Amino acid sequence: MSDLAPLADADWPVEIADMLPGFAGRLDIYRVMAHHPALLRAWSDLRQHVVVDTSLGLERSEVVILRTGHQHGSDYEWGHHVSRARKLGMEEARIASIAGPLDAMSPEDAVLAGAVDELLAEARMSPARQAEVEALVGCAGLFDVMATVGFYTVLAFIANSTRLRLDANIREELDKTPAP
Repeated sequence: MSDLAPLADADWPVEIADMLPGFAGRLDIYRVMAHHPALLRAWSDLRQHVVVDTSLGLERSEVVILRTGHQHGSDYEWGHHVSRARKLGMEEARIASIAGPLDAMSPEDAVLAGAVDELLAEARMSPARQAEVEALVGCAGLFDVMATVGFYTVLAFIANSTRLRLDANIREELDKTPAP
């Protein structure tokens, strides 16, 4: 198997040199994706929408991302997004609940986490779940839930397959204040 470790600056592909100072150079998951420069380049626009321009808003997006990372057993995604959720001001109990049963979550979080669970288990949402999600976040939000689950599923596949460890700054943060 090839070495799919995060690429160092010195090994960064010339065809995506312009991406190194941006998001792609900041996280090891993208430094791993840089082994396939064309994929990372194509990934950029979808990442901008799913991560930055989502209609879900930052906290709802984090609920979807955390549940997706948890369901995939991705310590990388879970750890990074615990850190991000904390920076957004989400309480520890709320973050912890996202890894638990739906009935232990707030009603809004349960709708979103239930959508993640259905998508990952059945590759679809039931009509009832679709209606709940759309009532909560609208039609665009319904699509953004599906896109976010798909996006972070791919990242979980990459992180899990390459056995990617948490980025050093996140590892240090979680050593001081462990994830719930």
